[in-house]
Amino acid sequence: MEIERKWMVRGWPEDLPLLYEQNMRQGYLTVRPTVRIREEAMLGGKTHYILCFKTGSGIVRKELEIELTKDHFEELEDMIGLPLIPKVRRTYQLPDGLKLEVNHVDQGLDTEFWYAEVEYPDEAAALSWNPVSVNLSSYLDQDVSEQPGQTMGEYWILTREGKLNDHD
Repeated sequence: MEIERKWMVRGWPEDLPLLYEQNMRQGYLTVRPTVRIREEAMLGGKTHYILCFKTGSGIVRKELEIELTKDHFEELEDMIGLPLIPKVRRTYQLPDGLKLEVNHVDQGLDTEFWYAEVEYPDEAAALSWNPVSVNLSSYLDQDVSEQPGQTMGEYWILTREGKLNDHD
């Protein structure tokens, strides 16, 4: 189970302890239900290859992640046949013990954007959490957690599959 909220943001946050940084690439075999592959390369560390299944929408979603071999990841990437979405993720420690994941997506492209997520132990914690409590009210001021069309899967359709359909 994944319980998280999402905000559109501008740039990296200031004055938060950086825990780690990852370079990622991800692509979708399908978005309904979500079946995604992701390469997660820890800066100065190991690279993981993940197959992820997700169902549902909003703050609470069912999620199953399975580790892949590099060869299986590359086979699935070839099956997708579209450029994967690159993103840089920085994970920060929040004063209340939670973690803030900030993502910079498609850097340098016209579609480039930033978003942040916080994962919670349960739905009640997610619904009651306020960015004011960690001095981030001006940074986390655009909550899109419950807005339709705000998933990376929807972004995939718009920027990868949509461009393919434009050429049909």
